[in-house]
Amino acid sequence: MEANIGLTPKTRKEVSKILNTLLSDEYLLYTKTLKYHWNVQGIVFHDFHKLFLEQYEALLEFADDVAERARAMDEPALGTMAEFLKHARLKEEPGKIPDALGMIKQLLADHETIIRNIRKDLETCQDLGDMGTNNFLTDLMEKHEKIAWMLRATASK
Repeated sequence: MEANIGLTPKTRKEVSKILNTLLSDEYLLYTKTLKYHWNVQGIVFHDFHKLFLEQYEALLEFADDVAERARAMDEPALGTMAEFLKHARLKEEPGKIPDALGMIKQLLADHETIIRNIRKDLETCQDLGDMGTNNFLTDLMEKHEKIAWMLRATASK
């Protein structure tokens, strides 16, 4: 049975494409944060290990919420690493493990990239008349802004 939620199938498909791209970024950032959780070293180990744990748990929840929003559009959600890598705007760094401060800076850069991309996606969703997804994205952007602030504060001298 096709969704009858006040959006055309074409609009739902366009919104779903935005959401699946965001889902790919969320999952890539989740994986990178998990990698840093496993590999952080040094005097900041305990604090950063715990910080990365909190953040990757939040990112997994963000990814789940984005996937469910795509499903609410009556469209499929991506779900394989190959799909995520193909559609993500963020980039992996295979074989590289930065020092603890480098980890913080890389995660900050990725969160800020997601924030900037969500701002563009908000404009598109507004133009498409999908205020529900617009509201969803605004809430998600605010969560990334808070994490970015915490990372920025951690990286400051």
